[in-house]
Amino acid sequence: MKILLIRFSSIGDIVLTTPIIRCTRARYPNAEIHFATKHQFKSILENNPHLDKVFTLHDDIQPLALELIKERYDLVIDLHKNLRTRYIGSLLRQVFNSNVRILRFKKLNLRKWFLVNLKWNNMPDKSIVDRYFDAVLSEGITNDGQGMDYFIPEKDELKKDDLPMSHTHGFIVCSVGGQHETKKMPLSKWRELCSNIQYPLIIVGGREDSAVGEQLAAIDPVRIYNACGKFNLNESADIIRRSKLVITHDTGMMHIAAAFKKKIISIWGSTVPEFGMFPYYGFNTIKRTISPQSILIQNKVSCQPCSKIGYKSCPKKHFNCMQGIDLQAIEQAVTNLLNDPAKK
Repeated sequence: MKILLIRFSSIGDIVLTTPIIRCTRARYPNAEIHFATKHQFKSILENNPHLDKVFTLHDDIQPLALELIKERYDLVIDLHKNLRTRYIGSLLRQVFNSNVRILRFKKLNLRKWFLVNLKWNNMPDKSIVDRYFDAVLSEGITNDGQGMDYFIPEKDELKKDDLPMSHTHGFIVCSVGGQHETKKMPLSKWRELCSNIQYPLIIVGGREDSAVGEQLAAIDPVRIYNACGKFNLNESADIIRRSKLVITHDTGMMHIAAAFKKKIISIWGSTVPEFGMFPYYGFNTIKRTISPQSILIQNKVSCQPCSKIGYKSCPKKHFNCMQGIDLQAIEQAVTNLLNDPAKK
């Protein structure tokens, strides 16, 4: 049996598919399981022991489609459900006379539209991971409750001298990056927060976040280390794996932290946890089954959420959802998570 899973982007969304990969392998231990994603996200999946092959999408869908046709799949699990993934599914069915079974998860776009535009919340109280499992229930693929996976190859594991000596006995990660500006806390807020937390900090982000990291490290060059742009994705994931706690926006790094079962303080701006993208450890929700390892920080305003994914700038021009974030609440959450024995 051959099975194809599809999720093209992005970092967090792909990490959120890993329970499906693992549980598909458990259901079909002798199957050949493949995954199709964008080429820039291959490193997230290529070390996953539950996958036999990873195919990658560049700009043109046709080369990927031709590669997939050669594989003669029995089952396709579409965890993205956009025009390109529908095209691939339709093409495979045409070529193989509808013998391939195709499962797609429900994106609930209409419910999301109501939440964004009318502030009417009819979203289910479940992670998108559990919505993925709803899509594959007919195949007998069920959630094992073990949460998400992230596999770091030995070549990307941190070496002894990669981090400063001042951080060898423990540190907090501050993940300051984000694809959309309205999901990111302003630098002035980060500067105040990093000044107030008297614990070794590592600032994590991409090359585009290097200037922010430098300004934060300048507060206390011994206590605060700027790792932005200095490590690849897997190496940054290893920094998160070694941390005591992660403070993060609603980004891929948040989901990587949850995959390592880290304590997480997540800061929410233009998006909201109700979309189902909150830190997931296995079966937890945001209302019925709250995880003690995760604290959600929001400044709830009437215009929130303003988008499913975020914007370059605040549509209302005030950015109150992030400007009004209670830093004392974050500082108290740090104390609670680090010191509460029940949460260790």
